[in-house]
Amino acid sequence: MPKRGKRGAVAADGGEPSTQPEAKKSKAGAKKNEKEAAGEGPVLYEDPPDQKTSPSGKSATPRISSWNVEGPRAWIKKKGLDWVKEEAPDIFCPQGTKCSENKLPAELQALTGLSRQYWSAPSDKEGHRGVGPLPRQCPPKVSYGVGEEGHDQEGRVIVAEFDSLVLVTACVPNAGRGLVRLEHRQRCEEAFRKFLKGVAAHKPLVLCGDLSVAHEEIDLRNPKGNKKNAGFTAQERQGFGELMRDVSLADSFRHLYPNTAYAYTFWTYMMNARPKNVGWRLDYFLLSHSLLPALCDSKVHSKALGSGHCPITLYLAL
Repeated sequence: MPKRGKRGAVAADGGEPSTQPEAKKSKAGAKKNEKEAAGEGPVLYEDPPDQKTSPSGKSATPRISSWNVEGPRAWIKKKGLDWVKEEAPDIFCPQGTKCSENKLPAELQALTGLSRQYWSAPSDKEGHRGVGPLPRQCPPKVSYGVGEEGHDQEGRVIVAEFDSLVLVTACVPNAGRGLVRLEHRQRCEEAFRKFLKGVAAHKPLVLCGDLSVAHEEIDLRNPKGNKKNAGFTAQERQGFGELMRDVSLADSFRHLYPNTAYAYTFWTYMMNARPKNVGWRLDYFLLSHSLLPALCDSKVHSKALGSGHCPITLYLAL
């Protein structure tokens, strides 16, 4: 669970902003309050029906789901694991596992159909970070990290190579409260970008996870009030754009839904943000341009509960 803090604060290492600054009072704000008082309520996102075929008519498989669970024990208590069982993805990629493999809940390790599990945890301390792809089919090759000690000790990256693609599950470090970790994030991002560029040169790439940035103004509810906050600084947004450009990756959701607003994947626990849909889109499926003809759908399951993030799902026809 993100730490509770002052307005505009960011969890020290939770990978997401903890809340958004309140907007200054204005006539527009007063009208908005009047509308909500009249029963019109906040603007919520309605996920459209799943598109399970590619543009060429090929059926979607595999189906990959990603979710920052923010600690598996609390996530399971909040019925997050039940959602995974019902969704039944071919590959499930959790982030924020926050513990070593031998301390993972038994219910998660015994997940039916997803018993092939690969976990990475920080070597310096538990209680932070951690990722783990859970595929139905055993990948021919699995590797951990990007090959740089300063980055890899945090247990943020696992690479699973399949016949038709390479899947990278990641939890990118956030810039921290007061941007105290911005330089660290930028160093990690540079190493990550170089690593992904090398991976994508050999086989099509899918990158999924909590990437700790809202790329464009459409990707968060209050862009004007957050330009100096972690997750929406000019430096982070520029770095994200450079990653997509240098590695030749496309944002699967924006490729299909370029103008769709209010599709967020994270909400702070404070200020009743989730019911109001005052959120951020921090979780992504980025994929090599060569995979776009196989792209069927990219889903944001905003109604699925379990953590401060919601799950996302990618449909590919391979």
